[in-house]
Amino acid sequence: MALKPLVTIAIPSYNQGRFLDAALTSIFAQNLPAEVYVNDGGSTDESVEIIYRHADRLAGWRSHRDSGQSAAINEGIASGSAPYVAWLNSDDLLEPGALRRLLHALEQSPQAPAAYGKVWNQTDKGVRTPVWVEPFSERRLALRCIISQPGTLMRRAAWEAVGGLDDRLRMAMDYDLWWRLYRGFAPLVFVDEFVATNRDHKGTKTNTQRVLHYREAMAIVRKYHGRVPLKWWLAQPYAVWMKALANYIKQG
Repeated sequence: MALKPLVTIAIPSYNQGRFLDAALTSIFAQNLPAEVYVNDGGSTDESVEIIYRHADRLAGWRSHRDSGQSAAINEGIASGSAPYVAWLNSDDLLEPGALRRLLHALEQSPQAPAAYGKVWNQTDKGVRTPVWVEPFSERRLALRCIISQPGTLMRRAAWEAVGGLDDRLRMAMDYDLWWRLYRGFAPLVFVDEFVATNRDHKGTKTNTQRVLHYREAMAIVRKYHGRVPLKWWLAQPYAVWMKALANYIKQG
């Protein structure tokens, strides 16, 4: 008899076929009962072929034009019923044992709406460096997003209570979600272990839409923290122009 799923995982995807197989494989290797939903936005690359190869292990999938990443994630999580939820972008990876570490942290911290761990940033050339992740505090969260989305796991009850992702946001929907979970419940619990890998390549939205990313993030800080720290105003020009140039050179 199949075990009842503990985690619902939504995978939003669009023309990320070169990464999708590895993302799915990293989930199935967790050795934890999970229901996985792939919501593809109508890819024209090899994505659907890859989904077919994994179809017998998926709880569900579809491929057609949709309303964007946030809506696809909300749809995927709503399709499941497991008590814990997460999403993994199709170009990211879970590290071995990640879900068990995050689940254990939530079991040890019953008030926390979500747990998050450390995350690697990996370039197309295979170079890995740590993403900036640190223990939770409102002051630090107001200065930057100290939580890396691929390394998170949430309670379904908390996700549903705050209404999931705001699908009006295109870039900083995860940052907005962390604030709402914190305001609605309690601080998110930090796991001091590497649990996921974020792929850094030229096609990511963070690299192609930095201006919008900063605009949304600053509005979120103002909404939930009451003011935008000076750091944001000083860092924005550097991040938008200099970091974009540096990333282009790095990716070759």
